Amino acid sequence: MLAAIAIGVALAGPPVAAFNIWLSGLVERQGRQELELAARRHMALSEARVGRVLAALDEVAKRGIDSCKPADIEVLRRATFTTAAVKEFSIIDPDGKTLCSDVGDQPDQRQVVSSEPLAAGSPYLMEVIKFGAGAGGGVPGSWVRFRKVDAGAAYSIAALVPAVLFVPQVSNSGEPMNFHAQMLTSGGTLVAESGHMRDRNADTGGLLMADLSSSRYPFRTHITAPPGSIASGQADLRTIGAVASGLLAIFILALSVLLPRRERANPIADIERALGAGEFVPYFQPIVDIRSGRLRGAEVLVRWRKPDGSIVPPASFIPLVESSGLIIELTRSLMRRTLQEVGQALGKRPHVTLGFNLTARHFASEEIVDDVRTIFKRSPLKMSQLVLEVTERQPIENLTDTRRVIAALQGLGCKVAIDDVGTGHSGLSYMLKLGADIIKIDKIFIDSIGIDRNSNAIIETLIDLAQNMRMDVVAEGVESFEQVVHLRELGIRAAQGYVFAPPLPGPVFLKLVDAIDPLKKRETEPVKDVAAVAAAV
Repeated sequence: MLAAIAIGVALAGPPVAAFNIWLSGLVERQGRQELELAARRHMALSEARVGRVLAALDEVAKRGIDSCKPADIEVLRRATFTTAAVKEFSIIDPDGKTLCSDVGDQPDQRQVVSSEPLAAGSPYLMEVIKFGAGAGGGVPGSWVRFRKVDAGAAYSIAALVPAVLFVPQVSNSGEPMNFHAQMLTSGGTLVAESGHMRDRNADTGGLLMADLSSSRYPFRTHITAPPGSIASGQADLRTIGAVASGLLAIFILALSVLLPRRERANPIADIERALGAGEFVPYFQPIVDIRSGRLRGAEVLVRWRKPDGSIVPPASFIPLVESSGLIIELTRSLMRRTLQEVGQALGKRPHVTLGFNLTARHFASEEIVDDVRTIFKRSPLKMSQLVLEVTERQPIENLTDTRRVIAALQGLGCKVAIDDVGTGHSGLSYMLKLGADIIKIDKIFIDSIGIDRNSNAIIETLIDLAQNMRMDVVAEGVESFEQVVHLRELGIRAAQGYVFAPPLPGPVFLKLVDAIDPLKKRETEPVKDVAAVAAAV
């Protein structure tokens, strides 16, 4: 018996090793592709941001601003107000000293760390600066100053932009950063960095890297990450690899000893056990009125909180939950848990809505209608506070039956939203045929807003169509206040994304609700900023 086992181990070793080598190569290629995508995306955002700053400088220059007179300062102040990225416009003397800015005369404590022309023969300079006489160069907290130097002019006009705007703040999927990003000038000066930073003295061997230089301006982005931490599907691939390697080894060992062996534990059984133990918990991402700053509601997202306290993101288990049919029971559990955690507080605030994601499987019958009626009919929450979101992960095969279920949900008083409009299976036919109340514009279009004219045209078309059909519009995946400004200009009122708050666990979300929407609020009390309050709690 022992000899047979030894032979089985020897036979299983080479094929398992070869499979793992192939899988490691696949994971590494996916990681590099993900880093390259992040580099291209944020380089495009940075270039577009610089373009808007230069346009604002040109507009100020056309006004003939060349002094620190009150009238000129007022022009600078208006330019700062209308240019989202710029925090200050200033007048600079020929020696580079700041004479005055839109906030008035100030002692100049700015140290120029680097200065480079934007292009050969260009009148623009890009300067990395620090405040304070003892400041070192190129560390977090730097600012980028763009200066227009016209030949023969006594003074130049400059725009000051926070350097942090030139590095990503979230990953490609909108989750917290899982890589380290730097923006550097072409001369090598560090402008800004974000994400988890390894020890600068540590060996960088084995790190995944992506470098991309701007084709228009003198800066480049450099992104690094440990292998296996980047691509959203890598954890699944490694799990598949581990399972496949184990099964292969078990199979060969079984053949060697001519005895059956148990396979690994069924992951569906783990999910069923977790459902029974109440390990799937709701997280809440706020939806904000971007005109008033008030809280309009939240999208309910699921996380798997394991007994050891670790949190598993939905991408790691939702596909299996859907394919196994457990998504119906998971939705029921999430609704009950949500009602338990926030029902009392939100029931006293009938203007705040809660959105739950549904898949095509939910619309195969009217079971979801019975579930909503049973769970919420006698609850503190009003049916009008519930938003059921039709997700696009699976195609809807029977639009007629789906429309019937949607009408039944609306008959209860609920609202129905179409999620990720413009991508995947949820095309315009869903808008036209399902009779929904709300559309949610996908993050891919929000990322390109103000950069890609096609994205702007698509968003404008969706807004016009929604308004004609009397549907509300929500923008998803909003990451910057520049995007908020563009969305306001396009006529969108509601948005969600990391610029306001990430998905929050129930207790933290309730603190946010109490802070920005207290029940005993004086009528004269100003509306509190959701993003600032979310950061505080």
